[in-house]
Amino acid sequence: MAKKNTKRVLVGLVGEESGDRLYYTKKNTMNSPDKLSLKKYNSKLKRREVFTETKKNLGRNEVKPKKR
Repeated sequence: MAKKNTKRVLVGLVGEESGDRLYYTKKNTMNSPDKLSLKKYNSKLKRREVFTETKKNLGRNEVKPKKR
């Protein structure tokens, strides 16, 4: 059975101009602890724009247990 690599996390990329979350990628937290900033194509604006990393919900319906 393959070993699960816990150093990689799934992050969402949000466009700075549009505010849309169009891209998702995996990031190694050990090699790049800072936020990612990539220039990618936005199909809604039909041009390139800068996408930055976000730690938001990532569009999933996950409910975290409350700490009591």
